[in-house]
Amino acid sequence: MNPALECVLAALVLFQIKHFLCDFVFQTLRQVQAKGSYGAMGGVVHAGLHAVGSLPAILVLTRSPLAIAAVVVVEFVLHYHIDWTKARVDTNKGWTMADQKYWIVFGLDQFVHQLTYAGIIFVLAV
Repeated sequence: MNPALECVLAALVLFQIKHFLCDFVFQTLRQVQAKGSYGAMGGVVHAGLHAVGSLPAILVLTRSPLAIAAVVVVEFVLHYHIDWTKARVDTNKGWTMADQKYWIVFGLDQFVHQLTYAGIIFVLAV
């Protein structure tokens, strides 16, 4: 297999594992409840875990300290604001897990996170 393709696929798998762990295994109720309050520590901690958790995938693609720092910061900012936006939409609309629109927004939230990972891989692999 092409070594560059191996790195891209390895990074993609590592991002998927990180996302599963941070969003579904390690995420606490406090983090979930804080996401809709801008600047609340729970949402900051959640986004921070995602940013730091991205390091293994990032390191597959680059060893540049500047690129690593930039991607970690961008991942933190994007993840935080994607989650905050989703939480605000659900709260403002009054949607709960019983509503189909809640699940559409949930799916969109997850999709945008995946696009973030695709963008990171694209920027670092080009």
